Amino acid sequence: MKKSNQKEPLVGLTYDLKQDYLDKGYDPEVVAEFDSLDTIEGIEEALQFNHYRVQRIGSIKELTRFLNSGQTVDLVFNIAEGLNGICREAQIPCVLDAYSLAYVFSSSIVLAVALHKGFTKAILLKQGLLTPDYEMINTPADIEKLRRFVGPLFLKPVSGGTGIGIDSSSLCKDFSAAQETALKLLKKYQQPVIAEIYLPGREFTVGIVGTGDDAKCIGTMEIKVKEESDKGIYSYKTKMEYEDYASYSIPEGAVARECEDVALASYRALGCRDGGRIDLKMDDCGRVNFIEANPLAGLNPKNSDLPILCRLKGISYHQLIGWIMDSAMKRLNR
Repeated sequence: MKKSNQKEPLVGLTYDLKQDYLDKGYDPEVVAEFDSLDTIEGIEEALQFNHYRVQRIGSIKELTRFLNSGQTVDLVFNIAEGLNGICREAQIPCVLDAYSLAYVFSSSIVLAVALHKGFTKAILLKQGLLTPDYEMINTPADIEKLRRFVGPLFLKPVSGGTGIGIDSSSLCKDFSAAQETALKLLKKYQQPVIAEIYLPGREFTVGIVGTGDDAKCIGTMEIKVKEESDKGIYSYKTKMEYEDYASYSIPEGAVARECEDVALASYRALGCRDGGRIDLKMDDCGRVNFIEANPLAGLNPKNSDLPILCRLKGISYHQLIGWIMDSAMKRLNR
């Protein structure tokens, strides 16, 4: 690793440290998306390897104290998921916008829209991209709208991540099961529920770095889940115990290319920047459908999907972080 010097850009690192919230008594599922210390250390080391100085800042409250004290950095590497509300991932970017301080990854509006799975699908449907038909359930009365569907549905909180709110009951074979799951999710997570046609085919995630025309796919990864974990669903439980229940592989060339075409079109249509992940699934005709966008993808060096994908493709963690920073610096004309 090259020794840093004062001419190297100073990067502020903002994040929500999971242990801090667990120590305050938060439920582990509520803070499942927050980061462990090894993630922070991994990003810091990778940034230093790529010739950046690093200033650890922390959560939004720590960021506001930092900025109000008159301190600053050249730009911010933000991975904070935020707490409370559907716009939680956009909270720190909004503060940085107010202070005219540049940051890595997508803009505040993209992070807010992409976290709402219904808004995201509406945008991509307008662009002609394939995604399962769906309904938004904002109140118990909306559940009646699900009667129009024939066949299994898949239900989840509209702004969950890391599989939060997803288990074996998410796959609903009839209206009665969908009604029961919808009521449970509305009550437990206090946010709208999205119900979409269940796709029975293969499941993939695609890693992307860059912005706009410069964005490129760095690989496609297929995800397979053992039936004994929530009936083969890539759920919260499965993600927490992925070494026991999930397996990952690089799919065959033609399938990978189709996935990457859909993923890149989705990424660009949403206006994602610098890096992220797009989740996809095949329908019963073998067509690749958009499922979710992850413009603030997990970056744990060991167990997050994007670094796992990179390892399968022979891409180092240092290289991944370097590509993300290259995109941000080019975008910012640094």
